[in-house]
Amino acid sequence: MAKMFLPSLLLFGLAITTFSAGDDQFVFSGFKNSGLTLDGSAFITQGGLLDMSNGTNNVKGHAIYPTPVLLRNSSSGKVQSFSATIVFCIVGVYPGVNANGMAFFIAPSKNLSEALPTQYFGILKQEHNNNLLVVEIDTFQNPELQDINDNHIGIDISSVFPFQSYMAGFYEDSSGDFKNLTLNNGMKMQLWVEYEQELTRINVTLAPLHVGKPLKPLLSATYDLSKVLTETTYIGFSSTAELMNARHYVLGWSFGVNMQAPSIDISKLPKLPRVGSKPQSKLLAIILPIATAALIISIVTVIFLMVRRRQRYQEVREDWESEFGPHRFSFKDLFRATEGFKSKNLVGAGGFGMVYKGVLKLSKKEIAVKRMSHESTQGMKEFVTEIVSIGKLRHRNLVQLLGYCRRKGELILVYDYMSNGSLDKYIHREEGKPTLNWAQRFHVIKGIATSLLYLHEKWEKVVIHRDIKASNVLLDTEMNGRLGDFGLARLYDHGTDPQSTHMVGTMGYLAPELVRTGKASPQTDMYAFGMFLLEVACGQKPIKQNSEGKQIFLVDWVIENWNNRSLSKTVDIWLRGDYNTDEACLVLKIGLLCLHPFPCSRPCMRDVMQYFNGEIPLPELRTTQLSMDMQGLMQDNGFNTSVMSYPQLMPSFSAMSDLSGGR
Repeated sequence: MAKMFLPSLLLFGLAITTFSAGDDQFVFSGFKNSGLTLDGSAFITQGGLLDMSNGTNNVKGHAIYPTPVLLRNSSSGKVQSFSATIVFCIVGVYPGVNANGMAFFIAPSKNLSEALPTQYFGILKQEHNNNLLVVEIDTFQNPELQDINDNHIGIDISSVFPFQSYMAGFYEDSSGDFKNLTLNNGMKMQLWVEYEQELTRINVTLAPLHVGKPLKPLLSATYDLSKVLTETTYIGFSSTAELMNARHYVLGWSFGVNMQAPSIDISKLPKLPRVGSKPQSKLLAIILPIATAALIISIVTVIFLMVRRRQRYQEVREDWESEFGPHRFSFKDLFRATEGFKSKNLVGAGGFGMVYKGVLKLSKKEIAVKRMSHESTQGMKEFVTEIVSIGKLRHRNLVQLLGYCRRKGELILVYDYMSNGSLDKYIHREEGKPTLNWAQRFHVIKGIATSLLYLHEKWEKVVIHRDIKASNVLLDTEMNGRLGDFGLARLYDHGTDPQSTHMVGTMGYLAPELVRTGKASPQTDMYAFGMFLLEVACGQKPIKQNSEGKQIFLVDWVIENWNNRSLSKTVDIWLRGDYNTDEACLVLKIGLLCLHPFPCSRPCMRDVMQYFNGEIPLPELRTTQLSMDMQGLMQDNGFNTSVMSYPQLMPSFSAMSDLSGGR
């Protein structure tokens, strides 16, 4: 299920109570004068159609039945039988491209203001809620949340994880054959959700609008809803939206308690908006070609000269790029979004490119545009293929890579824009930026650890980021940490070894074996993550110069304080002692484990998450004075003496080579 970024999802959430006497059913064949409570992107058209998404990006919308629904029997307290019928239609903007969806729900309250706009269906703020039953129509597969595919119906109880799910379709009454349905192809469909009190059974049935209700339900699950639902509940619809938005329409809706939901009069349903251009009149069809031909003849020379002179938006396009579809942005759109890459829109710069803030003209979506130099030669196809693959990543602690563009001499990457900028500006006290308190820092650290666990182990391929550092961690509107800048990332299949490549990354975060071999791996990411932990906890960069111009290495300083039993003295002084000592020491110790010079002794990210969650004890850290020659030690363990040319390593090896524990 698309619970993180929700790329294309329609759900049905039910938290149950009882109707009052005389109000045990309703039916809407269209929504004119329905009295629904609307907020966000939801609105009712003049024709009576309930439009949940209105084409807006990164928003949520709700349409709620105005009075509470009471489903519990007043004497027994049990949830009574009920039935709901919904006529809906999902229209995708781009054929074959999934987008966000909407939700039909019954919840304990009409106040959903704290729900996330792109996660948990626009209804929940967290993964679990004990007062919701959700029947979802899901058009995006999220392996992290156990989705079976990108086109299925599911029942969720008290959480966003599926209790039961099956691919979208219906069983024919005559033959019993199963017929597949595509949820976001613009077809009008009807959904039936029924609960039987005696059997405590939930049935969900789906079919095209004019087929009628099949005898065999698509899903049938047994669960006593009296254990889940609260006394007072509200029913309604919810929708979320992202860049590749779809339109989500509800045409009709009925509900009944202890009876079948009233039939919806199909003949009275509102019409869907026209898709595509309006048909032309016969007269216009005759005149238009003649006028067009005359116009072409008169201006063809001018157009030819203008095309030759218009080089501003020239791009590099090759035949093999056609397979990547909407992941490719036009340079013209990016040029206009950034106002011609003006310096006033410059938000960041580094060794690998300049980053500009932009706003897409049509969708009004804020984006970050990174321009990187490249040579369009061997390997570019493979690189772009990986960039597009990385664009499919979905996680709440990753900055979404939206697509790319190519010009002669440069590659342009397009990301979601993070309004609060990069973490290093808060950690290293850039002028005008407040520092983060310890709770915020610890929250960011755990979020980045979760994202790396997803990249290394939970996605369909292994993703090596290769440039983990505070300046590549961005903060969203709620100050959640999101790992970004995948311009250097590489990926490979689980169970295989990554191929050697040239060394890339940032000085101070490079693992010893990466300097020696140029071969990136999850272990090299763990080394950079360890340095990131020290940087956030100590508020200092990996390498700095003192007043005498001598380089000081952060890891050496932390180890020195560890030896002197004064580890807490390394915590950022700007916190002024206001921090959780146990948490700070845990972060510093995990950082030292990750910075072990030998990759086999570093923990994996799954171990790190268990350390943070207290599920397994942290290995004992001990340092001793080594009497042996460190150069010989490194050679015996496979390190080439060329490593000595990397100044950060030498001061750190002598103290860290005896850190025990590892994995």
